Amino acid sequence: MAKEVYDTVRLLTPEQRHIANFWDCNPFFLNQKGHLSFGTKKISPSGHWMGITSLLSLQQDLPLDEAVRWHTLVALTMSDALSSCWQEKYTSNRVRPETYINQFLDRTWRPMLQTPPFPEYTSGHSVMSNAVAVVLTQLAGKPIAYVDTVEEEFGVPARSYQSFRQAAQEAAISRLYGGIHFRDSIENGMRQGEAIGKFIGQKLGM
Repeated sequence: MAKEVYDTVRLLTPEQRHIANFWDCNPFFLNQKGHLSFGTKKISPSGHWMGITSLLSLQQDLPLDEAVRWHTLVALTMSDALSSCWQEKYTSNRVRPETYINQFLDRTWRPMLQTPPFPEYTSGHSVMSNAVAVVLTQLAGKPIAYVDTVEEEFGVPARSYQSFRQAAQEAAISRLYGGIHFRDSIENGMRQGEAIGKFIGQKLGM
């Protein structure tokens, strides 16, 4: 697992770098220059998906009450997804790739993205993104193509997707490209998110 992350980051293509940066969603990027440290605030993963929901509400010309319903259900889904994910993180309490690789493979290796200060398994992006993708697809009744411009205000170019599921898959694999998750954390996180999204849909009769 660790060797895959190590090699992937060393051999990233420009497209893979763009994907990792697009889905970084680090709400407090730590900048360090000598003895100076300061944080740059950006959008969170939850904020990104709420932004996508807002874009879709406009794209689909939803009435106000239906737009509110979509936002509410997406927020509930993210809350359940992250609660489930963080319970697993602090049950498994697994180290990040950077920790393992620096200790056993290469002490000079660094991931493309900053390593978050909490356990690795499962991937929060994978769990939450796939759960939301399931719910949004149920709400829309079909896959919807859209252009994600949420990150443009942070200088990140827009990306186009044919469906919410495609976006969720890209958000998930971005964590491998970024060097901050192992593949099993991503794949099992996607399964976890799928189950959560379907459970919410069943409970709420969507």
